[in-house]
Amino acid sequence: TTTAASTAKQTVSEKAKVEFFIMSKCPFGVRVMDAIVPVLEKMGGNVDFTVDFIGNVQGEKLSSMHGDDEVKGDKIELCVQKHFPDKFYAFLKCFNKDWRNIPKGWDSCAGQVGIDKNKLGTCYEGEEGKKLLKASFEKARSRGARGSPTMYFGGKPYRGGRSEKAFTRAICNAFPKDKPEICSNIPPPAKFEMVILSDKRCRKCRTQMMKAQMQSMFPGANIKIVDWSTDEGQQMFKEYGLSKLPVIFFGDGVEKAENYPRFQRYLKDKGKWKLIDNWARFDPTKEVCDNKADDDHDGKTDCDDSDCKYAAACRKEEKNKLEVFVMSQCPFGVRALDSMKEVLKAFENKINFEVHYIASANGDGFRSLHGPAEVDEDIRELCAIKYYKKNYKFMDYIWCRNKNIRSTDWKACTSKETGIDAAKIEKCATSEEGKNLLREDIKIAEGMDVSGSPTWYVNNKYRFSGLDPETIKTNFCRYNKLPGCEKKLSGRDQVKAPKGSCGQ
Repeated sequence: TTTAASTAKQTVSEKAKVEFFIMSKCPFGVRVMDAIVPVLEKMGGNVDFTVDFIGNVQGEKLSSMHGDDEVKGDKIELCVQKHFPDKFYAFLKCFNKDWRNIPKGWDSCAGQVGIDKNKLGTCYEGEEGKKLLKASFEKARSRGARGSPTMYFGGKPYRGGRSEKAFTRAICNAFPKDKPEICSNIPPPAKFEMVILSDKRCRKCRTQMMKAQMQSMFPGANIKIVDWSTDEGQQMFKEYGLSKLPVIFFGDGVEKAENYPRFQRYLKDKGKWKLIDNWARFDPTKEVCDNKADDDHDGKTDCDDSDCKYAAACRKEEKNKLEVFVMSQCPFGVRALDSMKEVLKAFENKINFEVHYIASANGDGFRSLHGPAEVDEDIRELCAIKYYKKNYKFMDYIWCRNKNIRSTDWKACTSKETGIDAAKIEKCATSEEGKNLLREDIKIAEGMDVSGSPTWYVNNKYRFSGLDPETIKTNFCRYNKLPGCEKKLSGRDQVKAPKGSCGQ
């Protein structure tokens, strides 16, 4: 990978190494580039800065999350880095002003900053650009970079602030030896108390990892972990009316922290603390289903306890079964469900296929990642599943809706063509019947600890992820032998399905 350069001179004995992995049309990638460029213009001579791109390599075909235009944008930026490194930052500032329309405008930006348009075009449109991008994709994969942006400062993953000031501090901390003068003028980070209330029995809470992430994002925080089993933990859990863990408590002074705006809308004011419970899914008052202990002291242990009815550890294996957990308006969930048309056809509907939904109860109502409209659609689809289960008739409604899942005209998918009765669906979806269907269905996802759409299970036991028919079939056939397993179905390259999910 070529290193971008600035006109600033090197003044330290050893440069700070900074690596960014982005997608050229990803808004988050664009924002971090916009924030770090001014820093690099000031101290770039002391920084070994590289930008690589995240995408897929399938033989000679290169693809990216935001389509062919993003592939072109990636190539252009790599060619500028290689052939015009001293113009890279100026070019980016111009190119990113209209990032939604990348690669349009590359030639005018090149002209504005003094880049030879013919030389740049020859690189990006030819074999050289393709080779540069292939190598860049492979580097991103080898570094485990899947999300844009993925950042490393001094070889260490970075999850801190994304402002000019935060990046300046991060670069200063990445110098292995002496630091440039600019580092002596950085104000210290805001200091405040933080408490992470968790439970050591919760394996998926990843409390230590959470602490490390928070320390990276709030370097001035004094972070303390409190376990639910302690007197302090029990008191906090009760005093603040909590029901799930982990919960992070932010003390006075957090408002002055650079990353505060990124968290502000999720924080709940609770007197002396501000709380965030976005990752809280573990109920410490209920039975833990695989630790051989009677956690709730009701005389029943693990799978014998009713709390563990839907837990993955307690499910009995059921051959030829395939389940998918989705959010109805999640684009990745939509792709997964659309892929089932080919899968069901391959097996002639002779598999036990179920669709479940990811949401959460909120008083008498529900919450879902994509808002109230998604909750309403979840309920309608569950009503279709209830009344049109034979031969997976309900999938005709789902496949029809998926053509324009955000449309409010759901009745357009209830007609003679689909054989779905609009009145029956409406009566179910607008009554307690529909609410109860979703309320019960949510318990399955919660019991299985599923939060990402789509998540697949085979035979009640074996979890996998995937969006294309071939991946779904391959994982199903790993544990089942049915006619249809020998068929070759459409793969990722054919359905243009990059890896991804909604949720966590």
